[in-house]
Amino acid sequence: MAFHIRTVDYFYTTSSDRPGEAYKLLSTLASLGVNLLAFTGVPVGKERTQLTVFPEDSHQLLSAAREAGMSLDGPQRAFLAQGDDELGALAQVHEKLFHENINVYASSGVADGKGSYGYILYVRPEEFDRATKALGL
Repeated sequence: MAFHIRTVDYFYTTSSDRPGEAYKLLSTLASLGVNLLAFTGVPVGKERTQLTVFPEDSHQLLSAAREAGMSLDGPQRAFLAQGDDELGALAQVHEKLFHENINVYASSGVADGKGSYGYILYVRPEEFDRATKALGL
């Protein structure tokens, strides 16, 4: 199974859980030329949503956010795995961390339907350097 893992920065903002909040964020970033590697939106409490962006270029995102008057928290760090969508692909990624007793406390992934996948993994900040080493980065 072929896959590639890299570290990525992510930034987040919390907004009201209303139609259009993700659209406003994403369309603003696109209009300012910010390319994203990934995006997630998850509920955080009653009537609030956390929108998280994983930019290709963190400096460009921060510049665009300032220009648009956006308030983003970050950067935080995560891992982005991308590879061939084969049986056991995600287990292979997790195996490296399991052997070093590193917990993946959150993750999110998707297959593209054409034979590839993308997968975001979060480890605790205090374990990030050990995880980086365990993943061979």
